[in-house]
Amino acid sequence: MTQLPQFTRALLHPRYWFTWLGIGFLYLLVLLPYPVLYHLGCGLGRLSMHFITRRVEVARRNLELCFPSMPEAEREAMVVRNFESVGMGLIETGMAWFWPDWRIRKWFHVSGLEHIEKAHREGKGVLLIGMHFLTLELGARIFGIHNPGIGVYRPNDNALIDWLQTWGRMRSNKSMLDRKDLKGMIRALKNGDIIWYAPDHDYGPKSSVFVPFFGVEKAASTKGSYLLIRSGQPAVIPFVPRRLPHGKGYEMVILPEEQAMPLDDEAATAARMNKVVEHGVLMAPEQYMWLHRRFKTRPAGEASLY
Repeated sequence: MTQLPQFTRALLHPRYWFTWLGIGFLYLLVLLPYPVLYHLGCGLGRLSMHFITRRVEVARRNLELCFPSMPEAEREAMVVRNFESVGMGLIETGMAWFWPDWRIRKWFHVSGLEHIEKAHREGKGVLLIGMHFLTLELGARIFGIHNPGIGVYRPNDNALIDWLQTWGRMRSNKSMLDRKDLKGMIRALKNGDIIWYAPDHDYGPKSSVFVPFFGVEKAASTKGSYLLIRSGQPAVIPFVPRRLPHGKGYEMVILPEEQAMPLDDEAATAARMNKVVEHGVLMAPEQYMWLHRRFKTRPAGEASLY
């Protein structure tokens, strides 16, 4: 069972003072008008490319693996746009945690809410398929404003950040579950809840099967999708929160329920889920988290892709 972090006086210890300073700066920063934040975030992202060069190389390699036919100049341009999105992702985390509902609503347009309503009418829980977009914190906040659900997360090693991210995410949602708490997720789905679930990271060989993802034929993909769908019998509904160009705000697109997800075995479910993720990523490819080593786990005996 997931035990959510609570605020304690221990979080005021001097070891956390630098973190508190950063939190305070982020809070003050996001008080600025959104058009200013947009330009600051994009500029910060471009600047970061000079300091986190290893992450730039990872993003470049991921794009090369996933889009092998894309011209190199186009890939390089996408790398730059992607790191603009990295900078915005930091700003958007502050917006998600600290902005009031009215200010978030002002900059968001949502379509597809009828797909969630349909699942509720049919008495189904909802496995809400999120992808690791750099807009994910803000997307989860706006979705929760319309349909409070339960988020799935990895606890942060920093106790203060762990508490803060939980507090921020629960401003418009019911609760949070550790990503390892499959029993809790299944129970919530059977109770008709919405579970925000991202199946698109590499969780290591013990938790994965190797199936195609974009241009990589053997990508480590989670077995969790199979267990959740088979046991919870939910409506599987993807959603994409994407940033509009030129500081015009955001749109959240809730896609129709995925019909007839294959449940023959873990590999079949994972392969189909990867296709769902691919479709979502292609709706805003420059805003995806390409800086993570998505393909770090390889089948036994195969060389690293990085």
